[in-house]
Amino acid sequence: MRPDQPAGDGYADRMADTPPGAPLPPTVPAVPPPAGAGPRMPSRGLNWPRILVLAGAVVFIAACAVYMVFKLGLNLGVEALLIGLVAAILPVPVLVGCFLWLDRYEPEPLRYLIFCFAWGAFVSTAASLTVNNFSADRFEDWGLPTALTAVLVAPFIEELTKAIGPLLLLIFRRREFSGITDALVYCGLSAVGFAMVENILYLGGYGYATGVERYGPATGTQQVIAIFIVRILLFGFAHPLFTSMTGVGLGIAARAANRWVRVLAPLAGLLLAMMLHGLWNLLPTLTQATGETLIMLYGFIGVMVPVFFGMVGLAVWLRAWEGRLTERTLPDYVRAGWLTPPEVAALSSLGRRHAARVWAKRVAGDAGLRAMRGYQFAATRLALLRDGALRGLDRRPVDRERTAREERELLDAITAYRSFFVGRDPQVPAGIWDGHRYQLRFPDGTKRPVEAPDEPVVPIPVVLVPPPPPAHPSGYGPPGWYGQRPAAPWPPGHP
Repeated sequence: MRPDQPAGDGYADRMADTPPGAPLPPTVPAVPPPAGAGPRMPSRGLNWPRILVLAGAVVFIAACAVYMVFKLGLNLGVEALLIGLVAAILPVPVLVGCFLWLDRYEPEPLRYLIFCFAWGAFVSTAASLTVNNFSADRFEDWGLPTALTAVLVAPFIEELTKAIGPLLLLIFRRREFSGITDALVYCGLSAVGFAMVENILYLGGYGYATGVERYGPATGTQQVIAIFIVRILLFGFAHPLFTSMTGVGLGIAARAANRWVRVLAPLAGLLLAMMLHGLWNLLPTLTQATGETLIMLYGFIGVMVPVFFGMVGLAVWLRAWEGRLTERTLPDYVRAGWLTPPEVAALSSLGRRHAARVWAKRVAGDAGLRAMRGYQFAATRLALLRDGALRGLDRRPVDRERTAREERELLDAITAYRSFFVGRDPQVPAGIWDGHRYQLRFPDGTKRPVEAPDEPVVPIPVVLVPPPPPAHPSGYGPPGWYGQRPAAPWPPGHP
């Protein structure tokens, strides 16, 4: 994804020129700040209209949950419902863990993850069950096979309703969508929730209840095991795979400045999800109608497996792209004096981030570890914020003001987090980064400048000197207010 069109007035360039709110101390305190005094991520403030919308959504989800429990309990019976519930929950931690693994660079707020999961589990299933049952009755009245419901109706209503939850987040919490990765996580959790409740129906109803009714509890248990193997162990990825197509569309829309792309990308993703879902449901329908098991086999191996591995490859690549984003955008803050080259280098991969957390814990204890985690999260947010500005996502003045305010809050948070661990390692020379080179002080008392290496050494924990004061009283001067920009500390895109 590349910028569609940059902001037209140098707005993004001015972001990196933001001066510090207060000069950094010349030396670092000898003792880390107490654990309770740690900095916090910038709050977004209260927005009552949005709070009311989210509160209404929570009440709506709760009502749908009560409806689904009543509906399933009435149709399956308490015993079959409990057995189906236990069996359906077993794969959920694994699937949820896979999506959370994708989201390690910038973890999304837990409340939004729960919202998407609950939306898929209760709202989407309630709407889909109602529409599918109504459609099956209509097909039966018209003398048509009820199996047409799975091919012509279910893919459309199920994919549409699963997508509405993440779409609401995109509309009301757009800044929580940093790209395709976030959209895949939100849509994937919605699909996992939907699949869990749907599996309760299959495992408890078509499996246990049907088997008990015909032959007894032993047969019911055998059918539960057989359906679990086929539906969950072999094809448990199906619903997340379908809805991931919608996630790609939503993610593209979240990072696109062009209005047409914002509209057409989600529609294209949703349409592709519906088509893939319809094809998946068509395969067993044709197999059952013709008696040719090769139809299912060829469709699974020839279509679904390549699509699955293609989506997995895309998700892994996007995950790495999110890590490399810091290398592309944060060097602007290095030149402005906010960050040092090693800090940016230490953010570029999960391995380096883990090494930085280990180091922070060694030199500053648990408080340093917590501060490093917060620092890494804030730095990733800052990179995404600047990337959005470079893409021209903030069209309205109010959005630009909010971006500038959030950027300042993130920079202040980064400075506060850094105070927990920088300058506390006795194994490295003390020094500062002035935006051009290192000024290192060695154990013998000598000081000398050292140029930044082509490949930054990780970590060099140095203290930053504040950039020169801005020439404009507003605090947001034009590009270059701090003097001529030096060359990049290392080649762009360097691994």
